[in-house]
Amino acid sequence: MSTKNLLVELFVEELPPKALNKLGEAFSTTLVESLKAQGLVAAAAKFEAFASPRRLAVHVADVAAVATDKPITLKLMPVNIALDANGEPTQALMKKLAGMGLDASIVPQLKRAPDGKAEALFHDSVVKGVALAEGLQKALEQALTGLPIPKVMTYQLADGWSSVNFVRPAHKLVALHGADIVPISVLGLQAGRETLGHRFEAAVSPVVLENADSYAHQLQAQGAVIASFATRRAEIVRQLQAAAANAGSGLQPLQDDALLDEVTALVERPNVLTCQFEPEFLQVPQECLILTMKANQKYFPLLESNGKLSNQFLVVSNISPSDASAVITGNERVVRPRLADAKFFFDQDRKHKLETRLEKLRNVVYHNKLGSQLQRVERMQKLAGEIAQRLHADPAQAQRAAYLAKADLVTDMVGEFPELQGIMGGHYARHDGETAAVAQAVEQHYWPRFAGDDLPADNIGACAALADKLETLVGIWGIGLQPTGDKDPFGLRRAALGVLRILLETPLPLDLVELLEVAKAGFTEVKLADDSVSGLFDFMLDRLRNYLTSRDFAADVVEAVIAQKPRRIDQVLPRVEAVRAFRALPEAEALAAANKRISNILKKTEVAAGEPDFALLQEDAEKVLFEALSLARPVVASHLANGDYTDALKALAALRGPVDGFFEDVMVMTDEPLLRQNRLNLLAQLGQLLNGVADISRLAA
Repeated sequence: MSTKNLLVELFVEELPPKALNKLGEAFSTTLVESLKAQGLVAAAAKFEAFASPRRLAVHVADVAAVATDKPITLKLMPVNIALDANGEPTQALMKKLAGMGLDASIVPQLKRAPDGKAEALFHDSVVKGVALAEGLQKALEQALTGLPIPKVMTYQLADGWSSVNFVRPAHKLVALHGADIVPISVLGLQAGRETLGHRFEAAVSPVVLENADSYAHQLQAQGAVIASFATRRAEIVRQLQAAAANAGSGLQPLQDDALLDEVTALVERPNVLTCQFEPEFLQVPQECLILTMKANQKYFPLLESNGKLSNQFLVVSNISPSDASAVITGNERVVRPRLADAKFFFDQDRKHKLETRLEKLRNVVYHNKLGSQLQRVERMQKLAGEIAQRLHADPAQAQRAAYLAKADLVTDMVGEFPELQGIMGGHYARHDGETAAVAQAVEQHYWPRFAGDDLPADNIGACAALADKLETLVGIWGIGLQPTGDKDPFGLRRAALGVLRILLETPLPLDLVELLEVAKAGFTEVKLADDSVSGLFDFMLDRLRNYLTSRDFAADVVEAVIAQKPRRIDQVLPRVEAVRAFRALPEAEALAAANKRISNILKKTEVAAGEPDFALLQEDAEKVLFEALSLARPVVASHLANGDYTDALKALAALRGPVDGFFEDVMVMTDEPLLRQNRLNLLAQLGQLLNGVADISRLAA
């Protein structure tokens, strides 16, 4: 089968920059998968995606002009339904064949073959391979339909009557199989070989593509466009580093992948220029300046080696004039009012202490069932103090931090830049003369804000952060607004993971259920569901389960720990690590199976277990197990008391022989009641010891 390389490009008006990379990947992947399904390319076909502000394209290697014919075998129906007693076709079979465009003449050619316990008739046929034009038409339509576009627009075609729907108006379609045009159409466009380059700097217009393989080269050489998103992104990174090096020793551009992706989606041929602003603006907290330059202007601030903001920034321009001074001056003029606004907000905000702003929170609704932000602050304040007492931290400082934590919500700066909440609170707290611990806690009480984010730096910050998240979790869950499916409008999954990470990774010796109960008690004016704590605890354990498996712990190892519903989250990670180490021991499988067997036996008895009586032991095997348990219990208890969970589980390895001997030689459920209960007591004691760290029965195959 002869093949040629294929190029498909859809040329459109400017695509949404934040979605461009995903659109390019989805377009190419869906189109290629459809070609594979139709047999036009091999399963391991190589392809390259292209995405620029005004185009989506894909280059596919080794595409056939016509797919090979494909033999198929179709099951018709059981023989006893298809044929009568004389072997003649029944009406059911004839109706089936007619629906397939066949008649009775085909019956002798049908195959009889086993189908489970019965026998069925099968029809062999050959499906003719699809031609590229037909297959590509289908693939392109599937690719456009499958694009992750939240909203489409409707626009008229050139005839003035027809209208189509797409993310942006499309103007040209290219489809080349080698050097040949593939006759397909979409969105009112007929495929050709012409595309357009850069709006202002293309050397020729239109760019007439010679063949599928010349696409990227011709677009760059004649159209002044780097079509590949990845290549364009790498070129921006290279230019940013070079410009930073020229701007001053030790300067580095801001590292922000989301910004880099967005800028890559805004330019077709990047040209990085160095600009600057007045040093007086550096008096404003650099987070404010960085945010406004990044979010509003898509600039890359330049940072000194110590992370401090300089008064220079980099612009990724889409044009390359011989004299760039006008472009530089224009960008400097544009950024100046933004920075002046930030400075004005900062100066105005500092005229009023954070504490004086709290009364305004009385008029800010937190939730109509949970009251105002001020009521929330009061709950957080009390909760933070109680957490601090449990940590032997300073309750007064923890309460002060929680009290001031939300005050920056009513500042001018946070009103303009909501992303700075917490950060500005920390700056204003320092300006107001609050202690360093309180100011830092105000700044960090939202931490961790996302997966992998930093945790609060000290116990005061942890108290404020836990109070913030626990108040949200208990309140929102308690009024019945639990997450459903992929919907989580109040961020309860994020808040739960934040609490778990603080407890787990700091770590903090706190009982999670107690924390939830204390948080619930703070809602004195709100009626929360009676089972809210138990339901929320299970929800958080499920988040913990997902978090631990994401850290490459085996699912059964994690389940062994989570199955015991641990309340002390700080002990979970060492327990999981201990179970993982225990699982590698040669004795682990047998002990896990024995523990599972013990659990099943004890579930069948309703008599409460007590201490086993040595005097009632008759068999040698049960006496050996009793003695082994007597030796192991204090050793395991000592390791557990010291938090040495790995050593505690390793100490269980010595029990394998006695446990195996017991189950081989001893009848547990004997008819003699006293003997039976004593043996159950012995097993209960063994099970308790085996489950001291985790439910190791979960490791059994």
